[in-house]
Amino acid sequence: MNRDLNVVVLMGGWSSEREVSLTSGRGVAAALRERGWSNVTEVDMDRNVAQVLTGIRPDVVFNALHGTPGEDGTVQGMLDLMQIPYTHSGLETSVIAIDKELTKMVLVPHGVRMPAGKVVTSESLHREDPIARPYVVKPVNEGSSVGVAIVTADGNYGNPIGRDVEGPWKHFDRLLAEPFIKGRELTVAVLNDEPLAVTELQPKAGFYDYDAKYTDGLTTHVCPAQVPDDIAKAMMDMAAEAHRLLGCRGASRSDFRWDDEQGEAGIFLLEVNTQPGMTPLSLVPEQAKVRGISYGELVERLIHEALEREKVT
Repeated sequence: MNRDLNVVVLMGGWSSEREVSLTSGRGVAAALRERGWSNVTEVDMDRNVAQVLTGIRPDVVFNALHGTPGEDGTVQGMLDLMQIPYTHSGLETSVIAIDKELTKMVLVPHGVRMPAGKVVTSESLHREDPIARPYVVKPVNEGSSVGVAIVTADGNYGNPIGRDVEGPWKHFDRLLAEPFIKGRELTVAVLNDEPLAVTELQPKAGFYDYDAKYTDGLTTHVCPAQVPDDIAKAMMDMAAEAHRLLGCRGASRSDFRWDDEQGEAGIFLLEVNTQPGMTPLSLVPEQAKVRGISYGELVERLIHEALEREKVT
């Protein structure tokens, strides 16, 4: 691989996941420099990003953005127009995968088991329950468990009925309500179409929300997960199938709930993340390490895939 290529690590931006993106981007840039890449530029994205990239003229962009607009197809479309290769999924996949309702419309008809859901407005949530309790409420088009809550009589955020703007949903117009699936939280990373491993996530309190995901010490990662071989295989197969059906590129991560009393029928895919984190606490680097792939090698593989994809297209 030509380590003299001009690489931009695009990070930061203005989403709710800005700080995580900055951590991911700095880690990626440091890893590239450690492996001998001599032309690495870190760009904290602002509204003038196209002008900045035109001045740098990168050979490839490592997309370390999380959330909108780096994960929803906006940045992907811009880079396509500028004819700059970039890591991770393309425009169409990004548009679909960021939207949990669209993701279900693609995956469920192909036999991928996902919870039944109902899209509601945040305003309506304060008047009445959209489905029977207990249920999970999450923004339709956010990642990293932003704004996710479990609604029960004494749930994490109490009873939303009768409130005007309280709770974690006040910043979102459209919400997805899904039946709460009891059991265990697991996740599978897919790298260039190959599932890597299964990790079980064990929050020390509450559930696996944004804080538990990115605060050191709040969640225990068990990798490989201590689950039966047939369950691990079923999850890895489902993650690989979702990656394929959605047209994901580079790395993706599929999150699951597993009701272990139901066996394989208790596996439910919750969402597919097309821009998984690359921080020291992130799950994709952790699973790659279990498979003998170092952090630096993982970063290089993602860049290599982006460049090879450009040759094909």
